[in-house]
Amino acid sequence: MIDPETQATWVKEAEAEAEEEEMPLSLRLSIADALTLGNATCGFMAVYFTTTGILIPHLTGSNETGMARNSAATAVILMLCAAIFDLFDGIVARKLRSSPMGAELDNLSDLISFGLAPAYFVLVYGMVAVSDPAQQKVSAVAAVVVLLAVVLRLARFSCVTMKDGMFQGMPSPFGALTVVSIVLLELPFIPTLLAIIGVAWLMVSRVEYPKPRGILAVAMLSWIVGAMGLLAAWAFDAPGGALLLQTGCALQVVLGAVIPLFATARRVNTIRDNRRENREAREAAQAQAQ
Repeated sequence: MIDPETQATWVKEAEAEAEEEEMPLSLRLSIADALTLGNATCGFMAVYFTTTGILIPHLTGSNETGMARNSAATAVILMLCAAIFDLFDGIVARKLRSSPMGAELDNLSDLISFGLAPAYFVLVYGMVAVSDPAQQKVSAVAAVVVLLAVVLRLARFSCVTMKDGMFQGMPSPFGALTVVSIVLLELPFIPTLLAIIGVAWLMVSRVEYPKPRGILAVAMLSWIVGAMGLLAAWAFDAPGGALLLQTGCALQVVLGAVIPLFATARRVNTIRDNRRENREAREAAQAQAQ
């Protein structure tokens, strides 16, 4: 017979050995999770700076435009930092394998940084930069549309299987930065509203976007770092800083408009080539039959 106390000791020792064997893997996987949580933290802090540096001074009647400019730049830089965390947590997860909760953490963090933060930025823009109460309400609706577009996009990402190396719909980090760029361009209200709604539609569309890997990931990282420099120059009122920021925002919006055109043209060409190949195959089969 086996002594129950001895058996319990064996069980505890076996569990301890299993935990020791799994510990290195869990430690490595926690690196990707920490980067993902950094993404969420940046998104939350972007909301904080938008509130304390832009919204509250506006509501209290403060005329410190420099503070609002610095806070707006800080909020956008934090969203850019969130995009860097989002880029690298995927790379780390692919290298070290992903934890069971990694995908869920990533979606929740993206919702904060690329859904809530840019939507809140649009909402505050409507309250601060727009004087017409009706337009303020419309801008609030636009903010809700941006938020819901990101929610739907992330939910679909979890359910739909795409071919390797492609996204369906504009990626939420790219969409968030495009929305913020539209706001910073300070265009008239109607063009701004239409552009924001257009980006929200692209995020839930079926347009295919390439995943940032290899050279594309390096280009994306370089673009983000350059955008941070433009925002810093604008925040500190450097000579030509405002013009440089406007140029960077315009390029971001142009990229947001051009990439879907190239993706659509490529898809049309692919469909056309497939139809031509099928037609040629049918003609060849008919010729053999005769």
